[in-house]
Amino acid sequence: MSSLPRRAKVKVQTVVSKDEFSSFSELSSASEDDKEDSAWEPQKKVPRSRKLPVSKESKPKRVPRVKKNTLQMSDGLAGVAVKEELNSSVAIADADLEDRKNKLDTMQTLKTAKTKRKNSAQSPSARRTKKLKVDEETSKASSLESGSNSTETPSTSAMWEGECKKEENEDDFPCSQSPLKKVKTEVCPQGQPVRFPANADNIKEEVEMNWDIVQVLSERASIELWVCANIIRLFNDDNTIPFIIRYRKELINNLDADSLREVRQTLEELRAVAKKAHSTIQKIKKEGKMSECLLKALLNCKTFEELEHVSAPYKTGSKGTKAQRAKQLGLEGAARTLLENPGELNLLSYIRPNVKGLSTLQDIETGVQHILADMVAKDKDTLDFIRKLCQNRYICIQSSLAKVSSKKVNEKDVDKFQLYQNFSCNIRNIQHHQILAINRGENLKILTVKVNISDGVKNEFCRWCIQNRWRPRGFARPELMKILYNSLDDSFKRLIYPLLCREFRAKLTSDAEKESVMMFGRNLRQLLLTSPVPGRTLMGVDPGYKHGCKLAIISPTSQILHTDVVYLHCGQGFREAEKIKRLLLNFNCSTVVIGNGTACRETEAYFADLIMKNYFAPLDVVYCIVSEAGASIYSVSPEANKEMPGLDPNLRSAVSIARRVQDPLAELVKIEPKHIGVGMYQHDVSQTLLKATLDSVVEECVSFVGVDINICSEVLLRHIAGLNANRAKSIIEWREKNGPFINREQLKKVKGLGPKSFQQCAGFIRVNQDYIRTFCSSQQTESAGEIQGVAVTSSAGVEVTTEKQGKKRSRTAVSVVLKPNPLDQTCIHPESYDIAMRFLSFIGGTLCEIGKPEMQQKINSFLEKEGIEKIAERLQTTVHTLQVIIDGLSQPESFDFRTDFDKPDFKRSIVCLEDLQVGTVLTGKVENATLFGIFVDIGVGRSGLIPIRNVTEAKLSKTKKRRSLGLGPGERVEVRVLNIDIPRSRITLDLIRVL
Repeated sequence: MSSLPRRAKVKVQTVVSKDEFSSFSELSSASEDDKEDSAWEPQKKVPRSRKLPVSKESKPKRVPRVKKNTLQMSDGLAGVAVKEELNSSVAIADADLEDRKNKLDTMQTLKTAKTKRKNSAQSPSARRTKKLKVDEETSKASSLESGSNSTETPSTSAMWEGECKKEENEDDFPCSQSPLKKVKTEVCPQGQPVRFPANADNIKEEVEMNWDIVQVLSERASIELWVCANIIRLFNDDNTIPFIIRYRKELINNLDADSLREVRQTLEELRAVAKKAHSTIQKIKKEGKMSECLLKALLNCKTFEELEHVSAPYKTGSKGTKAQRAKQLGLEGAARTLLENPGELNLLSYIRPNVKGLSTLQDIETGVQHILADMVAKDKDTLDFIRKLCQNRYICIQSSLAKVSSKKVNEKDVDKFQLYQNFSCNIRNIQHHQILAINRGENLKILTVKVNISDGVKNEFCRWCIQNRWRPRGFARPELMKILYNSLDDSFKRLIYPLLCREFRAKLTSDAEKESVMMFGRNLRQLLLTSPVPGRTLMGVDPGYKHGCKLAIISPTSQILHTDVVYLHCGQGFREAEKIKRLLLNFNCSTVVIGNGTACRETEAYFADLIMKNYFAPLDVVYCIVSEAGASIYSVSPEANKEMPGLDPNLRSAVSIARRVQDPLAELVKIEPKHIGVGMYQHDVSQTLLKATLDSVVEECVSFVGVDINICSEVLLRHIAGLNANRAKSIIEWREKNGPFINREQLKKVKGLGPKSFQQCAGFIRVNQDYIRTFCSSQQTESAGEIQGVAVTSSAGVEVTTEKQGKKRSRTAVSVVLKPNPLDQTCIHPESYDIAMRFLSFIGGTLCEIGKPEMQQKINSFLEKEGIEKIAERLQTTVHTLQVIIDGLSQPESFDFRTDFDKPDFKRSIVCLEDLQVGTVLTGKVENATLFGIFVDIGVGRSGLIPIRNVTEAKLSKTKKRRSLGLGPGERVEVRVLNIDIPRSRITLDLIRVL
């Protein structure tokens, strides 16, 4: 068969999209695709293909277009599992033929099936339930699995996008158009976003709402529809944020991690609303109170506030609203008649002297009024009008000192809220930190808060209701119109105004909390990515008065060399100086790291004085101040006890302080993120949201920096994307039992690490080649006499022998000897190894040249000659995937992108607050960033504040790689002193530039 018809090509594309989002593989009918499958099978397979499952549905066949460039089949592939190009149509077609042959064999015996997992990567039970397209998909990715027992296949963005690139020739759509391009998918062949994503855990058919989750998510996050649809699919398929950001960038239109986290939070909120709406509907149905109108109202709810408003009257245990009680008296008909046919309404006929609530005409009018008020307040059009009206009017939030303050309230706490004791601000202009401050004051019973909506809004609302929405359909007598007017007034004051207040407060608080959490996340990222100071022996100092200063000296490899306690502030400073000098000289240590806690200022002055006197000669000693937040909590934790058994907890904190300079990321991940203390109002925000965000930021930082699988700690490893505490523990246990990992493929042997986990973590785990070479050379010498047979080496560096290994635990007849693979030390994902190998062949490079100047030179000259887009098209991959490959090949072996960020600020002298003058220009280091300003350590014992209005884009560095527009902890800045308030110890600064 020299070429494939058009239908074969169409089939290949749909498989690619299904591979990217395997969770959608069972959504749509397979009848048409199954027919297309059978249309291009080899002649000898036709009789057998009739036995394969075919969907009962039938659709009219599309007439395929004649394709100009046909695909050539390669010969001799049957019976040999070879890693072919991951995104090649030929590989898919060949693998499909091979898979069909293997599939028929698996019907006979389970043992035979297990020996052919390398070809099929599909279990018999899965084959009975999956469609033929999925068989092709798994067959295609079999080489990536390399003997894995699982049926799950890592998805490959290169495959999907590569097919989109091919379509460019067929004029289906141009890939070079704007970011609003349509992405072709199996579920939506024309690239339209899925109306209701399948396999969404919290949203299934019974939870379906009257709104489209993709549409609402797009509106709230201000992101294109197709991007939202892709994000939903990616998260449904259990992809992690670091994996998506690095290896699926084209599917999310280059969003950054913070934006992706925000979209995920919004998505979870919408799903939670839908879930709660569903449970509310079920509850009301059980009670027999459900009506068509109520069901529609519940299904229209997009927020918890709306849902609460609609469902409040139907809560169990409620005595019912005024409207419900009036309805029970039989006045609902009167209320409807007033609106629909007021001429026929006679309220006197409803009087029942012996019935409470119907005894007088006034009671009846009040009952009708309550029913009408309730109808107005529950009407969607009316609420939409009043919300739109409020958007264009002045609505302010006011706070004042509470009249009756609690006796437990401290006077100092009251003084803290001095700014908000007579505060008023437009809700459109109020800052996030002001909302959080007001909320805290209200919770402490110090402040009273209210939302003020002007009377003009109420008057216009009532006028609109009378003239439009709630106008009676006939002539209404004056007394009936009076009832209607009173109903509207009552509805606004008693029902709509409180609802609007709750909505405004909830929206302001939610936005403020999210921004506070995002700010904490940005600060934490900046702190975690502080540039390490490797290769130095460090002395960590945990300052103290009565109990002395705890010292710990650590080696360049973070080993504890010595610990001690010195009493610097008890009149023994001179005598202790001799001990410190002796320790520094003995261990050749010239860097002192001081924690910023109690007695920090005095300890700093002590060391600065000795350094200025050149006391430690011949050593040129410098010192730096680091945050010790969380060090004391960590020192008594089980992790610290396991890591430093037998060491006093006070000395452990000194070790932690020193290690924070040597490798900030490795040390800070041991501490719960919220204890690091670089946030704002972190105790007032949702703790669930805070923990999820901070854990995600830690995962992102650890993953992007990468870990050496053979030397990293279990604590660091558990923060890698796709791993958790149990998987990290299993990896460490495997390493201790079997020796170091030779390459990434060995991770698949670890218990509990399935294909999905491997896919997520593999790109962020490094295997240091220098570390492995010595180990491998000795192992190869020992194993040379043991292993017999002819070996064939594939492009991934896996050596396969045809000799059986006696009675070993291996259940397959093929033994695998793993060789080091230089690509395992790069950020290139194993799914892209074949593309990387083809790229190397294009530029004439070898694996031995990875990270060397020659490789960089070859890549640059080839890029100048061809252009990255053209090369990506030749390799049938995306520009993003190719860029990752180029970065991985050109970066040095020990590359660490944290070197682009700031190192700690080492000093030799000290400045006092009294020495400062207005106008003095200083350099400092950012300690914390908040929504109202930036706190900078300028070395005087108190941090200065740069108000946020003084931080402009023009003052920020353009050349430096910035992760966000704002400043973050660790960045060095040049500032000018604007104001000094010595009694209150406050320093106001102006930002000159970022260093």
